Amino acid sequence: MQSLWMLFASFLFAAMGVCVKLASDMFSTSEIVMYRGIVGVTVLLILIRLSGGTLRTRFAMGHLWRSVVGVISLWLWFYSIAKLPLATAMTLNYLSPIWIAVWLFAHGWWHAKNEVSWPLLVAVGMSFVGVVLLLQPAFQSDQLVYALIAIFSSILTAVAYMQVRKLGLAGEPENRVVFYFAVSNVVAGLVGTVAEAGGGPVVFHSLNSEYGFLLLLGIGLFATAAQVSMTRAYRLGNTLVVANLQYTGIVFSSIWGVLVFADSFDWHSWLGIGIILASGSAATFYNTKNTERGKAVASTDPIASEV
Repeated sequence: MQSLWMLFASFLFAAMGVCVKLASDMFSTSEIVMYRGIVGVTVLLILIRLSGGTLRTRFAMGHLWRSVVGVISLWLWFYSIAKLPLATAMTLNYLSPIWIAVWLFAHGWWHAKNEVSWPLLVAVGMSFVGVVLLLQPAFQSDQLVYALIAIFSSILTAVAYMQVRKLGLAGEPENRVVFYFAVSNVVAGLVGTVAEAGGGPVVFHSLNSEYGFLLLLGIGLFATAAQVSMTRAYRLGNTLVVANLQYTGIVFSSIWGVLVFADSFDWHSWLGIGIILASGSAATFYNTKNTERGKAVASTDPIASEV
């Protein structure tokens, strides 16, 4: 059940994506990243203070590593979106669960002390097949470099997710993990805005529009809630199940596309959605039925043993 926090996170990330798409006509990418961070920092600071928590941490370097990797991954993904067809960029970004599965498999094989959950690995692979069917990606030969950038972004995303799990297993509360990542968003957004000015005057678009303000607020709130839910999922759930459930984000995004942007799908897309849902359900069912209670992480997740 703890892995299902990723379903909620995927839904919120999809809602955030709708707001980002709508806001991109009014604000630059750097501004959106910055305001997303500002809202997150404000909300989480209030929640941490109200709950009697503290921002002090014993894992400063862990937070720094997670933030640096996460921000670089985010920027590379945005860059690849600008250079590649959207379907291709999104599909390549969804390679991150594959890299997590490969890392866990390699770790278990090398050390020969952790069980390799082949059904879970197959479920992750089938989910990616579903993503390909749904998005039907393609790119020209002269776009190979940008495709490789998108793939590298997905690798960094996998590293960031595993670092999130390490911090969670080490005892860091979700609010604190997401707070420091939100701070890095603010810094990255400011640096990006200054860089985009190219030595000229730094310009921020006006927030006088109520519509624009609400979109930025929605981006920040959805992103913050999604990050907290995702962090909880990776801390408490089975890593491969959580990674596989991440694919449902593409399903939620497709539904939003139909409702908000009047997108339409052919039979390939509907087949892809079915495969994604079936593989996610199968992975969750397998983990529930074939792993002893209280040992789900220890038997399939070397990240836990590292901590």
